Amino acid sequence: MICSQWLAALVGGSLAIQGTLAAITVQVDDENSLKTAAKAVATNMMDFYNARDSKDIPGKFDGTWWEGGSMFMTLIQYWWLTGDSQFNGLIQEGMYWQKGDDDFFPSNYSQYLGNDDQVFWGLAAITAAEVNFPELPNQPSWVSLAQGVFNTQVPRWDTSSCHGGLRWQIWPYQSGYLTKNAISNGGLFQLAARLALYTKNATYAEWAERIWDWSATTPLLKQKNWNIADSTTCETQCTDHGDWQWTYNYATYISGAGYMHNYTNGTATKWMDGIQGLVGTSEQFYPTQGYNDAGGNVLVEITCEPIDKCDRNQKTFKAYFSNWLALITTIVPGTADLIMPKLRTSAQAAVETCTGGSSGNLCGTRWYSRKTDAADELGLEQEMSVLGVLNANLIRFKNSAPLTADNGGTSKSNPNAGTNSTDNDVPILNDITTGDRAGAGILTFVFVTGWAVAVTWMIRGG
Repeated sequence: MICSQWLAALVGGSLAIQGTLAAITVQVDDENSLKTAAKAVATNMMDFYNARDSKDIPGKFDGTWWEGGSMFMTLIQYWWLTGDSQFNGLIQEGMYWQKGDDDFFPSNYSQYLGNDDQVFWGLAAITAAEVNFPELPNQPSWVSLAQGVFNTQVPRWDTSSCHGGLRWQIWPYQSGYLTKNAISNGGLFQLAARLALYTKNATYAEWAERIWDWSATTPLLKQKNWNIADSTTCETQCTDHGDWQWTYNYATYISGAGYMHNYTNGTATKWMDGIQGLVGTSEQFYPTQGYNDAGGNVLVEITCEPIDKCDRNQKTFKAYFSNWLALITTIVPGTADLIMPKLRTSAQAAVETCTGGSSGNLCGTRWYSRKTDAADELGLEQEMSVLGVLNANLIRFKNSAPLTADNGGTSKSNPNAGTNSTDNDVPILNDITTGDRAGAGILTFVFVTGWAVAVTWMIRGG
């Protein structure tokens, strides 16, 4: 377990040796202050990464695979926003090591992965393409790796139930095979929209629109009140709904809508309607009562933080919410005033939790508390979320939007990437540990008795 007490002590001791025996502080309206704070948090995060038991496998975390992609995505944004290249070698090493057959579906882990696990690596790759993150010679381009993910996921679009949609997990023997969830479908929607804008290939835009429109026929995207259900099931033809609310589900659909708004030059009103509707519903993640002095201005993972039950995966979700929403302010005019004010106050509160460990600067989960976590709960995931919200605040100083192939993006497209992969064959099973059984989303067991549906949630630990 990466958040164990001994590891927290080890990392704290390492940082103490480096002479950073002080809590992190930040002035959120000062670019240099934000960069200094972000560097300290990124360094803490990478100390956890370098101390993991699985450090001999680049990009692979202890007990989880998908988090490597999400961490690299956050670090790529950090490099773009700060110019600090000290972690670039580790990012390149991990991304290329886990590329599989140029589709981020490596055979070592494909037997238990979900669509959401794979798509996070694809989103990291398209992020790298959009900011001209350095590529290595004789390696596939970043955009081609994102295309490889798209090309392996689209054939899994399932019309045998619910008239479409991606299943959460890929193989029939997996517990989540009968579930269709928001993060898998929203993730592919966002990836398709970003590929459409980068390459100007209409096929990606057509798929983005198909996924959005299909989602809107299910509880995964309720346009009537702009509520996103976490999951629905094939047994009910996607009419039931697991309604626990998670920040990253909203962010992935908001982000994809932002890219589609830009791709269509604002001519399709559905995308701005979606952005405004979903950003409005996302106000629930800034609760006004019962959260110390947060006053509706601090980002809260409302399903797990109030009961102190966030596990390692859930502790990262605010990073994606912050990054993806802040990023669309660069491509959708008029959204900054909707999004940025509360991300500024959230960043200030987040950094105030960075007082933990022997180093005195490890960050906490519950930003509204302005307190760090217990010593045995400190970990990489808290650092990732705080880095995410610091990145989000640096975006407003960047004065540039994500690049495309038409305006300076150097990563070269390969529309056929991943199509020769053998990784989509049903694998021969090895022994799978409990911690290996999943990735980024929520494992939903649904028991149907007549019309009554009881939903029990477990976060996936793989």
